[in-house]
Amino acid sequence: MAEPQARARPSRCSRFHDLRHEAVSRFVEAGFSDQEASSISGHKSMQMLKRYTHLRAEDLVSRLDEMRKRQ
Repeated sequence: MAEPQARARPSRCSRFHDLRHEAVSRFVEAGFSDQEASSISGHKSMQMLKRYTHLRAEDLVSRLDEMRKRQ
């Protein structure tokens, strides 16, 4: 049985998985299309890509402000 400390440490897999989530979100924020981001990340469906894309609220507000200024 693993010691409590050993179980508390994140595995390499979970760290890679976390980085993948972060990368997908940043690709979309950088202006990559969904199709481009899924090709880079290896997601086979748009449903999975959307599940792993987490956009920052402040970035969305900035983009909305930019759009409003152009009108």
